[in-house]
Amino acid sequence: METTTAPAADFPARVASFTLPDSHYLARVNVLVRVQAQCSTDGMTTHSNPISHDVTTRRPRDPSRYYQVGPTPFYATRYDQRFSYGLYVPTGYARQAEEPLPLVVVMHGTGRAAEAYRDAFAEFAEQYRCLIVAPLFPAGIGDPGDLHNFKFIEYEGIRFDDILLSILDEVQERYHVAADRFSLFGFSGGGQFAHRFFYLHPDRLTAVSIGAPGRITMLDPQQRWWLGTADFEERFGRSIDLEAMRRVRVQLVVGAQDTETWEINNRGGSNWMDGADAIGRTRVERLQALSKNLDELGVANRLDLVPGVAHRGLLVIPAVQDFLASVLTEQRATAG
Repeated sequence: METTTAPAADFPARVASFTLPDSHYLARVNVLVRVQAQCSTDGMTTHSNPISHDVTTRRPRDPSRYYQVGPTPFYATRYDQRFSYGLYVPTGYARQAEEPLPLVVVMHGTGRAAEAYRDAFAEFAEQYRCLIVAPLFPAGIGDPGDLHNFKFIEYEGIRFDDILLSILDEVQERYHVAADRFSLFGFSGGGQFAHRFFYLHPDRLTAVSIGAPGRITMLDPQQRWWLGTADFEERFGRSIDLEAMRRVRVQLVVGAQDTETWEINNRGGSNWMDGADAIGRTRVERLQALSKNLDELGVANRLDLVPGVAHRGLLVIPAVQDFLASVLTEQRATAG
């Protein structure tokens, strides 16, 4: 596990606090604060559009192309029109002139703030010439009161991993993108989805950033899904591929103050299994346990604790973007 520097009194020695040079960090936060996040189940409840005036004025004044670059509308996927996705396409995109753009998928959490997460990556997409995909998996699919089913990959025949992959197929039809392998970030409920998708499809991922999941699936052949992976092959029709997982760049990220337990220790809830708290009571403790689990299996990872941050998805994004920037830069250097 790769670490950065943290006060020894605050965290175990193997865990580190994420820091950025002030100017680098503040440049990112200046974009993010315009979203005006408030704490909720996935770290935000309301937002204003954080996309700068400069970006919006660079969109083509052409009715057929205006909504195809920059922040797009949310489109229903043809695979299953109950689900949709929005994109951020870098301005100046021209299919014939471009090398394939890398894809970065940003997965919402329980609050379904897909647009806010998409927009928070707008400047990043411009700077690093990548295309942002923000899936939207609505609440209440199949069960009117449901908030959680997408996090566990499968529910009553719905395979949420297949829905995401079908979305990427549609994006590839419309844009010149490198869709065979992509980067995936999710926070809170999105972090739950992200690490389980990683177990299923490491061959499709260049990188994964797993943000503050409240419920974690350990790579443990002694426990059944979703606490562990004992029945993984029986349930999903494929086995865990550790060699493929070792080829994926992995970040685990959580606010150092993300220690409230009221939402994640809800015994009797539809998203509870006895034993979920055995690896830790807080999101910080559970992510530390996952980091150790991956380490023991030879899956390299970096664990970033963001100082002074509780369960606020937008406030960990500078750490996530720093990680993804290094991934994209390395990709281009290798390819070029």
